[in-house]
Amino acid sequence: MKRRAVLALGLAVAAGPAAAQPVNYRFDPSHSFVHFEVMHFGTATLRGRFGPLDGLARLDMRAGTGQVSLSVPTQAVSTGLAVLDSRLRQDDLLASGAHPQAYFVAERFVFEGQALREVRGEFTLRGISRPLTLHAQRFACGTHPIVQRGWCGGDFEAELRRSDYGLTFGLPLVADRVRLLVQVEAIQDP
Repeated sequence: MKRRAVLALGLAVAAGPAAAQPVNYRFDPSHSFVHFEVMHFGTATLRGRFGPLDGLARLDMRAGTGQVSLSVPTQAVSTGLAVLDSRLRQDDLLASGAHPQAYFVAERFVFEGQALREVRGEFTLRGISRPLTLHAQRFACGTHPIVQRGWCGGDFEAELRRSDYGLTFGLPLVADRVRLLVQVEAIQDP
């Protein structure tokens, strides 16, 4: 049986065996996170993560189409330093009180042959939406060894400017460019 892969972000998306109709997948919260990196004072990289992620993917493998809806909990930001996490949640940065979730939605998947290369969609943070492309670093599908259902996972990379979403505090001492590293796994709904 021929397989095609589709995933998002994500952020990410999931895929499985070729099917004649759309198949639903749910992201596995124990294996789905968004990591971020931003240059701090021009000397070192500040790193953290958001998650676990929650979301669904609806895929038609034969047609190579699908939809992804993924939510990212901004209140769950973690840098390993509680005082910094609290600062990041404040109104002039993530505004987690007013916007406890960020969202990635996508309906455009780019393949080279059978390999998934990109997932193109829209990322919403602080109520501001902008296009975002997730570039696949790796992606694979198979049968989940425990639940014996379709299962896919991958690593994706993206870049955004925080100023596009109103996160201007600290510029230029803390860089505008933010690198996103998205790890996801999704399991076919029963």
